[in-house]
Order: sequence, then C-alpha cells, then structure tokens
Amino acid sequence: MLKIYKFLFTLFVPIFFLTACKKTAEPQIPAVDRNAIIDSTITAFEKKLLEQQIDSVFKKYHFNGSIAVFKDSIELYRKNNGFSDFKNKTKIDSSTIFAIGSVSKQFTAVMILLQMEQGKLKTDDKVSDYLKDFQTKEYKNITIHQLLNHTSGLNTLGGKLMFKSGSDFYYSNDGFNTLGKVLEKVSGKSYDENLKELFSKAGMKQSSTGNTFKGGNFAGAYLGNEKNTEEIKNMPERLGGKEIGIPAGGILSTIQDLHQWNTALYGGKILKPETLLKFAAKSAERHHAVFGKMNYGYGIMTSTGKPDIYFHSGYIKGSPSLNIYYPGTKTSVIILSNIADEAKGKGSIFKPYTEVKKITDALENTIVNMRKGMISTVEKK
Repeated sequence: MLKIYKFLFTLFVPIFFLTACKKTAEPQIPAVDRNAIIDSTITAFEKKLLEQQIDSVFKKYHFNGSIAVFKDSIELYRKNNGFSDFKNKTKIDSSTIFAIGSVSKQFTAVMILLQMEQGKLKTDDKVSDYLKDFQTKEYKNITIHQLLNHTSGLNTLGGKLMFKSGSDFYYSNDGFNTLGKVLEKVSGKSYDENLKELFSKAGMKQSSTGNTFKGGNFAGAYLGNEKNTEEIKNMPERLGGKEIGIPAGGILSTIQDLHQWNTALYGGKILKPETLLKFAAKSAERHHAVFGKMNYGYGIMTSTGKPDIYFHSGYIKGSPSLNIYYPGTKTSVIILSNIADEAKGKGSIFKPYTEVKKITDALENTIVNMRKGMISTVEKK
C-alpha cells in the first residue's frame, strides 16, 4: 500500500502544482474540468498499477487464461495468456469461450426473480407447491428463498436433509438445479429458452449453455499444468449431466459478455431496483474454503467489510472462474481459465484469483478514499 501512495505523490503533485500556478494567471478552471482531470488521472494510475501487479501474477503462476478489469465502459486492464487447446496450441484470445461453473448460479437466481416480478411466484413460496418431488414429509417446507441462499439443508436431491430447513448454510448444486425446474414450471419455457431471453436482454452475444453451445472458440477444460495436461472429455455437453447441471454450473461465457452482464445487472437494466436489492441483500452467511467468511444473497456473495463487492467463484473440473463487481466505482474484475492442477488442491488452484482480488480490493479502497480527498482539496482552493 505504501508503494501506491508513493506513486500517487509523484503522479499528482505535478498536476496540482500546475493547476495552482494557473490559478493566479488565468481564470479559475470550472469544477467540472477539475473533476475530469481527477478522473483521468486516477484512471491512468489504475491502469499503470494493474498492469504492473496483475502482470506479475501471470508471471508468478504461469497463469493460463484471461483476466480483465473494466471501470464502467473503460478497459483498465486486459490480458490473455496460454492455450485454449493445448494439443493444437490454439492461443486464448478475446473471443475465447470458457465454462464459468457456479458463476452460472446468479443467472438462475435472476431468472427466478424475474418470474417474481411478473407475479408468477414468491420467494417464500414452498417448492412443494410447484414440484411433486418436494411433496414429501422431508422436503415439504423448503422454500424458494432457502434454495436461492443455500439454507434449505438439501445436499443431493432425494437424500436426507443436512439440517432443518432455514437453520444453517450448506452449498447445494441440486438446490439450484431444482430452481431451474421451478423456473420451467412457472414460465412454461425451458431453462435454455429463458436464459436465451436473458442473454439478449443483457446484450450478451457469445454466451450459451453446455446443452446449446454450437460453434468454435471454446476453451475446453484440462487438468494438470502447461507441461502435462489431461483433457476433460465430453465438454461442454457434460455440464448438462446430473453431476453438474446447467442451472447450477453449466453456462459458457466470455470476458466481454460477463462484463456486459455486470453492467446491465447492476446498472438496473435487468431487475427493478427493489428486486436488485433483494438479490444482493445478505440472507445467509458462508464460510468459503478459499475466500473466507462472507455474506450470501441469492446466488451471489458479498463482502463483510470494505470494499463493497458482489462476487462469485466457479469451479468445475479444469475450469476455475471468478466474477467480481465493485458498485462503488462500477468496476468489474473477471478471471477465467481452462486448466487446474487438482493434485495441489483448490487453495492452490485459486491462488492467482485470490491475489488478483487482494490487488483490486486494495485498489478499490484506495481509489474511493483518494477521490474523496482530491475533490475536497479542489473545493477548498
């Protein structure tokens, strides 16, 4: 952090010195122009810092994948490295499509909430009102709300509950696959049809599911490292199987489309304001094996402290992912890969992701405070 402030000092002092000198010789610069100077200077700083620090993460971990940072419509950082196809040495580029694993859950949650906005369901409805599989003594009191925030106690569909519904947290893929069935029941359309409409609404042009994917540019999925790879067979079709399930983890997307999604969702183009608040509001607490303690909303995780952050990680064999959004600066951070060395464990697999998140968390806190301080300084002049 000390390095950040040293850099800021050398960057900003000349700018404010020149501005101060102009004050006596020329008419005062309008506040809007000064704000523009502040914004452009901060952006330049962010780009430089991100390039230095995230490039070092690529180098340190020989990261095979794509990382991008956008502040609203401005691209602050973007880099692709490695191969989408290790056998044919096809390089990853800006159009490479990745499996995003559990990042898919927020799409399922949003589609359920869209049905709520249409009056077709309520989140406190019992799932048994819609699905026969839940009309048992064990499952009859499970609500849609509890599936959305993983407090239903459900693990494997048909199995015994882990705890009394609503009393604890247990992350359940089958819970979200059940939500996919509820969505189909109340909408009268398939999950894929609903998702296609959502993609269109969000302006996502390169996204699909493991069931509907057609075309090229898919990164596939691999285990191991760049020197010794094992391809995961039957991708992306296997995402639609019982082991994973499309509503829980079967969406394919790109860096650009996920940025488009963040912009549309948090910009109010998908859900009504009150519904978006419901989506992101803490309704459970999760202790993540990699990212630690956090709040959980509906298919989305939020921070317990500063900075304010909405995020979700994803993992299916060979495909780690992370999608982050900082509402304070409208900044998206997206990390996608198509290889994982499972022999080293999840903690090792996600080390590049946690390091980038630490970089961008620190930067977010710094930028928010710095901008407030700079505006205050300008207003006093």
